[in-house]
Amino acid sequence: MTLSTRKLGSQGLQVSVIGLGCMGMSQSYGPADEAESIATLHRAIELGCTFLDTAEVYGPHTNEALLGRALKGRRDEVTIATKFGFRIENGKQIGTDRDSRPEHIREAVEGSLSRLATDHIDLLYQHRIDPAVPIEDVAGAVGELIAQGKVRFLGLSEAGAANIRRAHAVHPVTAVQSEYSLWERNLEPEIIPLLSELGIGLVPFSPLGRGFLTGDVKRAEDYPEGDFRRGDPRYQGANYDANVQAAGVVRDIATARGVKPGQIALAWLLHKGGDFGLDIVPIPGTKRRKYLEENVAAAAIKLDAAEMAALDDALAPGKVSGDRYNERVMAMVDR
Repeated sequence: MTLSTRKLGSQGLQVSVIGLGCMGMSQSYGPADEAESIATLHRAIELGCTFLDTAEVYGPHTNEALLGRALKGRRDEVTIATKFGFRIENGKQIGTDRDSRPEHIREAVEGSLSRLATDHIDLLYQHRIDPAVPIEDVAGAVGELIAQGKVRFLGLSEAGAANIRRAHAVHPVTAVQSEYSLWERNLEPEIIPLLSELGIGLVPFSPLGRGFLTGDVKRAEDYPEGDFRRGDPRYQGANYDANVQAAGVVRDIATARGVKPGQIALAWLLHKGGDFGLDIVPIPGTKRRKYLEENVAAAAIKLDAAEMAALDDALAPGKVSGDRYNERVMAMVDR
C-alpha cells in the first residue's frame, strides 16, 4: 500500500498520515546499521511514508547527516522535520542544558541545512522549552527564518499550554510534538483541547510506547548497554510485570484481527484524531524495513467502537505503571 496524506495544523502543511522517526538509526536503540537505515529511508519513500523526523542532537549531528546522504537527489520527495534547542559542544550534548537564544537558533539552522544537504527545513521544532529565553523570542526568530525561506513551518516539542499560546500569538505554530499513545495519555486534559482550539496539529513520538505496545519486549536489564530502555522506569521491576498485563488487550485485539499489536496501537492513534477534531500524525521510529512496512500497514486498519472502548479502558490514565521518564529527563518537559 501507499500512504495517503493529511493536513497537519491549519497553516498549509500536508504530510503522510504516518511518519518515520529517525532517531533510532543513530542512537538509543542499539548499534547503528547505516546500510539498513538508508534502505529503510528509501523504502519509506516508496511506501509514501515521507514525513521524516530528526534533530540536531540525535547523534549529535549524525542523524541529520545520515538523512542528507540518504536523500541525495530525492529531497523534493520528502517532508523533513528537525529540532534545535540543546547545547552541543565539540560534537557532544552538554547534559540537559538548553539554548534557544535567537543567535543560537540561527546557527543551529545553518548547521542542520548543511548536514541535511538542503536549502530549507519543512518543519522546525524547538526541542524543549528553554526557561532562560522567552518563547516570544523563539517564535520571532523562527518567524524570521520562515520569512527568509530557510524554514517553512514552526513547531514546538513537549511544550506546555501557556508557552504554546504565547508562541502562537507571535507566529502561528503548525505542530506540537509530544509523547502520546495508548501508553501515555498526559495530553488529554489540557494540551489536546488547546491544539484543537488553535488549529495546531499533534505529532506523537513513541506512539508504540518505546516498543512496549509491539508485544516484543524484555525487562530493562535484558537490553544491552546504551539502549534507552535500560533506564526506562516502565521496563523495570514490578512496573514491567504490571505493564505486560495492562498491554494484554492490545495483543488480544491484534490476535483476533490477525495483525500485529503495534499496528493496533497505531490504528488507535489515527482514529483518535477524529474524536478530538485534531490532526494527529504519529512518527513511529524504526531502522529496519520490516518494521517500517508493518507500521505503514496500520493505516489500513479500521477499529470499531467496541475495540476503541476496550483499548481506552485497558490503558486509561493511571493503569500504566511507572513514570515515562526518569527524574532528570522529566524535568525538561514543560508540564
